[in-house]
Amino acid sequence: MLSVVIPVYNEEKQIGKTIKEVKDAVTRTGEEFEIIVIDDGSADDTWEVLKKLADENAEVKAYRFSRNFGKEAALMAGLSKADGDACITMDADLQHPPELIPEMVKLWREGYEVVEAVKKDRGKETSVSRISASLFYKIMYRLSGFNLENASDFKLLDRKVVRELVMMPERETFFRGLAVWVGYKRKEVYFSVPERETGKSGWSKLKLFRLAITAFTSFSSLPLQFVTFIGIIFLIGAFVLGIQTLIMKLKGWAIGGFTTVILLLLITGSCLMISLGMIGIYIARIYNEVKSRPRYIISEKYGKDKSGE
Repeated sequence: MLSVVIPVYNEEKQIGKTIKEVKDAVTRTGEEFEIIVIDDGSADDTWEVLKKLADENAEVKAYRFSRNFGKEAALMAGLSKADGDACITMDADLQHPPELIPEMVKLWREGYEVVEAVKKDRGKETSVSRISASLFYKIMYRLSGFNLENASDFKLLDRKVVRELVMMPERETFFRGLAVWVGYKRKEVYFSVPERETGKSGWSKLKLFRLAITAFTSFSSLPLQFVTFIGIIFLIGAFVLGIQTLIMKLKGWAIGGFTTVILLLLITGSCLMISLGMIGIYIARIYNEVKSRPRYIISEKYGKDKSGE
């Protein structure tokens, strides 16, 4: 049995077509299947559309969050509700082409436990977005040692991989990073990103920045070590400058470096603030984890599960 997990947010105009194309693609595999849709607190009529789709398609199970908890939480919720021997995660906007599913299932049957769908190109993204993405993956590799350049949210996961991901207790997750971190036998398939047919992406620049911060702090403590390194550099600089000042004082030379002092204060102050900010991010993550609040809250469900409820 296959499970297809689709997180949605304000996709009332698109989700019907997506469900149809996903259903057609999975049917070609010959496997029994379920389609799990997680409504991440949509502000439009997405939930009403999902209930209608669940009435028309017995394979569709819909879950609604009490508010917008984010795509990462929606993905983890979908995985936790999946009953399949393999689980496929994908976006609702059809930029992850469903016609790739039969090929992914074929590779899974051959023994691969993770099948990663990799973009041949990034579609019609702006130059800024391309450069930002490239920079993010390079920094991520330097910090964590994991190459995520070919990772995406469009992937097939064997049941054992899903089980490991769901068991992870951390509240703030970075799904594509965790899917690489767990390892397992993997294979890549490639696709070109089609145009989005309706609506626009829910990923603002601020949300992407927050996701990047979560990714960095989830997989590396190197930024904290960087703070220590900066401290050592400034300690050495202060020691050298102190000796120089003492020598000049003993020799009676005038010290008129007011501009230099101001610049040093500005540089030192900036580095201290950045360092405190880095430490604050890690402390905030610890704070969020120790509160042990749930990743998400499901307020409604619609569609029948195995027990017929």
